[in-house]
Order: sequence, then C-alpha cells, then structure tokens
Amino acid sequence: MTVVDAHHHVWDLSVRDQDWISGPELKPLRRDFTIEDLEPEAGAAGVGRTVLVQTVTVAEETPEFLALAATHDLVAGVVGWTDLTRPGVVDELARLRELPGGQYLKGIRHQVQGEPDPEWLLRPDVRRGLAAVADAGLVYDLVVLPHQLPACVRAAAALPGLTFVLDHLGKPPVASGELEPWASDLRALAALPNTVGKLSGLVTEADLASWTVADLRPYIDVALAAFGPDRLMYGSDWPVCTLAASYGDTLDLTRDLTSPHEHERILTTTATRVYDL
Repeated sequence: MTVVDAHHHVWDLSVRDQDWISGPELKPLRRDFTIEDLEPEAGAAGVGRTVLVQTVTVAEETPEFLALAATHDLVAGVVGWTDLTRPGVVDELARLRELPGGQYLKGIRHQVQGEPDPEWLLRPDVRRGLAAVADAGLVYDLVVLPHQLPACVRAAAALPGLTFVLDHLGKPPVASGELEPWASDLRALAALPNTVGKLSGLVTEADLASWTVADLRPYIDVALAAFGPDRLMYGSDWPVCTLAASYGDTLDLTRDLTSPHEHERILTTTATRVYDL
C-alpha cells in the first residue's frame, strides 16, 4: 500500500517570511523546510504521494507550489490560496490551472482561523468565491478553530456541490482534554455528505512535550464515529508536527489509533479520491 500524506508544507525563508512563526515555542520552525528535506523521511515511512498545502495568504506561493509539483514526483497535489472575495476569482482559478504544474491544483485554502469574524465563511463575497471553487472542480480545505465550526456547518450545507476538507479535525482542545462543544459541532459537520476530515495536526494541539496516544484517542474516536474511514484521511502536518513528533511518528500514531481494516482507506483511498490524485 502506497501511503498518501494529505497535508504538509514547505517554505524557504530567503524567498518569503513566514510571519506566523513567532515566539519561543515555534522557534524550531524558523528555518527552511524543503521538499528535498521531506523526500527521504517520506520514503522511509512508506509515503509515496503527498498533498502540499499553502502556508501564507500570498498570491505568489501557489504558482511556486504548482511548479514544484511538476518537478517532484512525491507531490501529487497542491492546495493553494487565492483571494476568494475578489470579483475575478473565477478567472484567477482558471489562470492557475493554466500555469506550469496547473494540473496539480486540487484545492483552495484560506487561514479562516485568523479571521476575527467567526462567520467569515458565510459572508456573501466569500460564498461567491466558494461557489467558484466548486465550479472549478476543486475542493476547499477548512483551517478553523473550534468556535468556527458552526459556520463551517452552515457553509457546507449551503454549498452541497463543494467538498469541504476539515484540516486538523478543527483543532480540538486536546491539551485541556475537553470534548465539548467541539465533538457536537464536528458531528454536525460530518452529518453533511460533502465533508471530509483530516487526521492531521493533532499532536501540536496536545501538550508538545508530554502528549500520549491516550490523550489523542478520544478525539480520533469521535472523528471515526462521525465521518467513518471512507471520509477520513491522514496528514502529517510536517514540518509543524516536528514540534511534538517526528514525521514517522505521525504515521505510526494514525495506525495505532485506527483499526487495520481501516488503514487502506484512511492512509490511501480517501485522499486519492477526494483530491483526485
């Protein structure tokens, strides 16, 4: 089985600053992380294909990622960024598809977690942009905080033709051990057939230094019951995961917290289908 890592990043600080990397806790991330760094780690873990995901809301990043995908066999898809609120979003998505590597564009993401309006996804201009993403045959990755999940439910219900992929399971409060209201809101989102969950980024929602498999199990169990293995996919969230776990550890953790009969779907099939890899 060829494992698909459905969520990782790369960046070169000499090309562009990553202004979100600030403070002592994130200091280990304040260096370059390239696809050449990832390739041997992915190979050692049995990962044969990946999805490269945007990191900053800068228009130039997505064309760079598409060009990278065109020259590296490991990257099978790109989730990029574009301004969903711009009047010309339809034309911009078409332009991206025509660039070198444009065939690797599989989805769009915006840092909704940084928007002060908890209902940003429901704004009319954003909804028009999301409809354009659907019309382009792309998916939409949700990077949100738990209090934003109700808006995700309403957005997904309003746009049944668009597949919404919930990155990091909506960042549940693993460190505190609380389940509600995150669990109820996740179930409401998963009740909609055009939604998918991503088992990614959970180790960095736990205590970075002392997390255990047991800490994460309740959240994985909620997601499995809500989405089922046919609508869950694995993502390493490399290199952010390295704050708490190695690349291989994230894959081992996913295997440990799911059943062997679910592995092929969670580790390969769901991402391949959803992102059309």
